[in-house]
This record gives sequence, structure tokens and C-alpha cells, in this order.
Amino acid sequence: MHWDRLFEDLEGQLAAEWEAERAALDAESERLRISKLTLRDRLRVLHRSGAPAVVHLAEGDRVSGRIAAVGADWIAVHIRDAAGALIVPIGALSGIETHHGAILETLEDVEAPHDTLRSRMTLGFLLRDFARRRVAVHLALGGGERVHGTIDRAGEDHLDLAVHDAGESRLASAVRSFRVVPLTAVRWVRTTAATV
Repeated sequence: MHWDRLFEDLEGQLAAEWEAERAALDAESERLRISKLTLRDRLRVLHRSGAPAVVHLAEGDRVSGRIAAVGADWIAVHIRDAAGALIVPIGALSGIETHHGAILETLEDVEAPHDTLRSRMTLGFLLRDFARRRVAVHLALGGGERVHGTIDRAGEDHLDLAVHDAGESRLASAVRSFRVVPLTAVRWVRTTAATV
């Protein structure tokens, strides 16, 4: 009888140790999986969920809305109660605020869908499309500067902007100046038309 209790006790201890070791391995495996997630991966899940979010920008601005698209190096935000979209380079984000459930959902092991054309578009590609369609834009640049105009052309790492007043068409008589803007200076691009 005494030996039976001793062996039962040893078996219980061994099972508990195995369970603790398995739990530790599972936790380490989960930490490793999460360590491989990119911000873009998580933004894509947040976009698919449609959760409301507050987007914090590097210059201190904040906008409320929903992530409407995720490109190769940018996101588009549909701002609540406003037409158009705000295009934000991922490097110009200082954070995304949303409810706890949406944050946890972005950590789930969701199989990534095949890349769409939009998800492979770079900011330069998107801005070249705006230039082709003559879309008027508001640009926020580093240091808090804001300019309005029409993108005449966009290169790999810069754009040419014909600066004119909001609400005016890009006519030679309306253009006040021309500017070459490095894409690294762009904090956000705002359109008033449905462009993304």
C-alpha cells in the first residue's frame, strides 16, 4: 500500500513536470512566432477586420477612421466624416490605437492571402498614378509644413508638385510655384476624391 502511494505520487510529479515543460515550450514557440510578425502583417489584419482606429502620426497629428488599404510601404485611412483618404507612409506612423480585441486579432496566426496588386504598390507607384490622373493633394511635410497642389510627376524617391490653392484646378495661371519634394519628407498625402 505504501509503495503504491509512493509510485502514484512520483507519477503525478512527473506528469506535472512534463506539463510545465510543454507549457514553457508552447510559450517560447508563440514568442518566436510573434517575433516574426511585421507591422505591415498586423496592419493588413487590422484592415481586413475593419476595426475603427486612431492613427498617430510622427509629427504629432492624430486621425480617426478605418484602414482602407495597405500597400508595400504605406496605408490609406478613410477618415470619419471626410471624403477621400489619407495616405501615410508606414515610416511616418508613430502608432495605431484601437480596441484590445482588434490588437489581439492582429497577433493571430492568420494565413496571409495572396498578394494583391495594391499590397505590392509602393508610395511612389501610387503617387505616379495620382500624377497621371491629375489628382489634387494636400501634403504634410516634416516640420509641420502643409502644401496643396497637383503632382506633376513622381520619381522613385521624390515628386514634383505644382503648388496652387485648394479648390483651384492646376492651370498655369493658378500655379504659385513648383517644388521637388523628397518622399522621405512626406508625412501624409490627403486626397479629397475617392482615389484608393
